[in-house]
Amino acid sequence: MSGLTAIGAQPATSAYALFDWARELVTPALRDAVRAMPPPECRIVGYHRGWHEADGGPPAAPVGERGGKAVRPALAFLSARAVGGAAEAAVPAAVVVELVHDFSLLHDDVIDGDPLRRHRPAAWTVYGTPAAVLTGDALLVNAVRTLAESSAPRTEPALRELITALVDLMRGQSQDVAFEKATMVAPAEYLSMAEGKTGALMGCACALGGVLAGASEDRVSGLRDFGRCLGVAFQCVDDLLGIWGSSARSGKPVGADLAARKKSLPVVVALADEGPVGRRLADLYAGSAPLPEADVALAARLIEEAGGRERTELEAKRQVAAAMRALARAEPAPEIYRQLHDIAVLMTGRDR
Repeated sequence: MSGLTAIGAQPATSAYALFDWARELVTPALRDAVRAMPPPECRIVGYHRGWHEADGGPPAAPVGERGGKAVRPALAFLSARAVGGAAEAAVPAAVVVELVHDFSLLHDDVIDGDPLRRHRPAAWTVYGTPAAVLTGDALLVNAVRTLAESSAPRTEPALRELITALVDLMRGQSQDVAFEKATMVAPAEYLSMAEGKTGALMGCACALGGVLAGASEDRVSGLRDFGRCLGVAFQCVDDLLGIWGSSARSGKPVGADLAARKKSLPVVVALADEGPVGRRLADLYAGSAPLPEADVALAARLIEEAGGRERTELEAKRQVAAAMRALARAEPAPEIYRQLHDIAVLMTGRDR
């Protein structure tokens, strides 16, 4: 058992070992929750997570991180430990946030038309758009049902926490889509969107861990704000990777957002530049057809020249600092504070 002396024991200190520990702890319950879904949707989720191939056969390669790094489960488990609870108390929270996260990924891939997810064809390209959308819907329903039917104490406040996060998630997703047609988006508007689209679920993972461990509202609030700020920082880095990253590293198509004229934070910052560089980028973004490859490369260069890359990197650092200040309000044990700090650094220091 990587990074453990026994299931539920204090995990090893490496951030990667923490993810391995969280994945081991959440996977049995997560598989049970997925098996409770209708067979067609269960099969698609299994493929999406890398548990099997499209035909239902065993995976061609070890699952490893095909199902994701287990970031959100790790946050839920460590948040429970941060307030003096056992990691096992947060298993329902970890399952729920993974189900919701997969729901959002399936729908994101359809909305964005992204053909790759986790280094292989996205589910919608394999099973079709209607099946992928329905599977996302089923995941969302299953998440709420899983928490509602949980035998964990404090289920009612946990449900309220989840519903609040889902409202914010939907708001963020809606804003993200609306921004594609907007002529201009202010950086503050973008950060508000990111807090909903990405921050809400990370904040929910942390808050649910605290709630199910019996923490006071003040400590839960610190955990929630830690996760939300960390989520915004994560989105900033994801935006950077989408332009200057590598498909081999991220498992997603690099440059696709620029080709689709999406307004990520580096783009929003660059478009706000009133000089010739910003105006030239605005001209590129003025059309509606996908940008050709040469224009994608040009757009990336203009965004960097206009300060979009540097400002986004600085914003990511600012959000991490805010996250750590919020975490301190939860009064975690020093060791747990350090482990959550290590996760924050790893999440926002990905290669780009």
